[in-house]
Amino acid sequence: MKILLLGEYSNVHATLAEGLRTLGHQVTVASNGDFWKNYPRDIDLSRQEGKLGGLKLLAKVYSLLPRWRGYDVVQLINPMFLELKAERIAPIYRYLRQHNRKVVLCAMGMDWYWVHECTYNKPLRYSDFNIGQELRKDEPAIREQRDWLGTEKERLNRMIATDCDSIVAGLYEDFVCYEPNFKEKTHFIPLPIKMPSTPSSLAPHPLPIKIFIGISKGRSAYKGTDIMLRAAEDVQARYPDRMELIKAEGVPFAEYQQLMDGSDAILDQLYSYTPSMNPLLAMSKGIICIGGGEPENYEILSEKELRPIINVQPNYESVRHELEQLILHPERIYLLKQQSVEYVRRHHEYIKVARQYEALYNK
Repeated sequence: MKILLLGEYSNVHATLAEGLRTLGHQVTVASNGDFWKNYPRDIDLSRQEGKLGGLKLLAKVYSLLPRWRGYDVVQLINPMFLELKAERIAPIYRYLRQHNRKVVLCAMGMDWYWVHECTYNKPLRYSDFNIGQELRKDEPAIREQRDWLGTEKERLNRMIATDCDSIVAGLYEDFVCYEPNFKEKTHFIPLPIKMPSTPSSLAPHPLPIKIFIGISKGRSAYKGTDIMLRAAEDVQARYPDRMELIKAEGVPFAEYQQLMDGSDAILDQLYSYTPSMNPLLAMSKGIICIGGGEPENYEILSEKELRPIINVQPNYESVRHELEQLILHPERIYLLKQQSVEYVRRHHEYIKVARQYEALYNK
């Protein structure tokens, strides 16, 4: 098949492209590299700053459109698959729809269905927008609601979701926001991870235990990183000989990986039910995820044996308690590392995931 993957989210499309190429498909990735993370792509769609940057990107996309015809599948990472205003993207989508066989929309990253469902219908006990029945008051959450609800972005998202052939969610959370609205065409396919070429060292680690945390620019409070960081710093202050804290803030993906390698555990996404790309990558290397590991995560994968994720509730006390327990009971580390690698191999190995996408494309 000839496949065009448009946009990027945490290396999903770049990794999926590798898997699909291994299966013999002709794949083109066109994206901005997910901003400063700078993931690999075949066509660079990054935008320069300012209004002129938008006009240059728009001109570049329109010059590329004749080459974006005749694909068997065009897959969009998100309704905002280009760094352009929603009203600029709408005619580009209609062109792609008209001149290609199938269009697939990924439910990944921020979009209207995620914002709307978590704000009003609250299918999750907690999320980026609610804790129980209470709405979060964080400024970034309010900004996202303002950005998506009742705007051109909402209209674009709803139009594409209604019009496209299939919708793919890579996380349980996104699946439950789309599936009630599009029962027939919403599919869950796990996120793709390329396993390390050399096996992870799972030998018991001497003290101090190394804890890694990645801090995204401007999204710390929204993702709960501020709470996780405070808990980690407090545990480290109490047990300075037993724990080392490693921080990565707003760095490109390659540097992020280098800082993460050799850690024993990663703190990631306080308000998540499931591990996303970065903790899954860490788990493939035998690094334990402290974050989202709710029962629903294992259920959607039909995983009945492995429980590698140290699940935390969305508050400081839970993070501190779980981190302290890990520091005080390092004998747990070997089994959790072992299960982490097996979990990713079993559910997220990139060629296995690419076959699931291939089956969907062939439907």
